Amino acid sequence: MECKVEKNSKNCACTYTGCSKRGVCCDCIRYHLSMRQLPGCCFPKDAEKTYDRSFEHFTKLVNEKKI
Repeated sequence: MECKVEKNSKNCACTYTGCSKRGVCCDCIRYHLSMRQLPGCCFPKDAEKTYDRSFEHFTKLVNEKKI
């Protein structure tokens, strides 16, 4: 399977532009899941900027109907 890193990078919602996994979604997801987190693209823009990507933060946002 061909990685679409260039196309993915253009649409990546992560504000950490220096990340080596930016645009390589499979590596990004694997990395965050290993740390009990979700990637930044799973969060609304204002929540993503906090860099709190924990499952707990995501759950809180879902309960508050922000996601």
